[in-house]
Amino acid sequence: MTAEYKDRRPGDYPYHMSIPTRWGDNDMLGHLNNVIYYRFFEAVVVRFMMEVVGVDWTNDPLNPQAVETLCRFHRSLSFPDVVDACLRVEKVGRSSVTFDIALFGPGHDEPAATGHFVDVFVDNETERSAPIPDDKRQIFLMYQTA
Repeated sequence: MTAEYKDRRPGDYPYHMSIPTRWGDNDMLGHLNNVIYYRFFEAVVVRFMMEVVGVDWTNDPLNPQAVETLCRFHRSLSFPDVVDACLRVEKVGRSSVTFDIALFGPGHDEPAATGHFVDVFVDNETERSAPIPDDKRQIFLMYQTA
């Protein structure tokens, strides 16, 4: 683990989502199972895409699809924590967008987990990557880190 994650704070991220943990999220060791962190990553990306970017997976001709995820675990989270899932845009490509994500537990300024999530816009008919629509690109650029 690199020390760079220790410098990240919730205020470094423009988009936040509170996610309550559930009793069943804990594993036999008493902390959140690894897969739960990935579910939280997916949840914050999907909510951002719907609420901010305006993605409508049912009706849009192009849809973002996950092509890569990464999670680095720094500190355990456990039930009954309410997690602050934070997102910012790290990179905007021709057809892809990379999100920088951090999960913060209650009372902690250092993240419990950090990582990224890469979505590629795909044409529903051809199932091939397609350029990000200009209106969505502008939103991603507004949430991009310096």
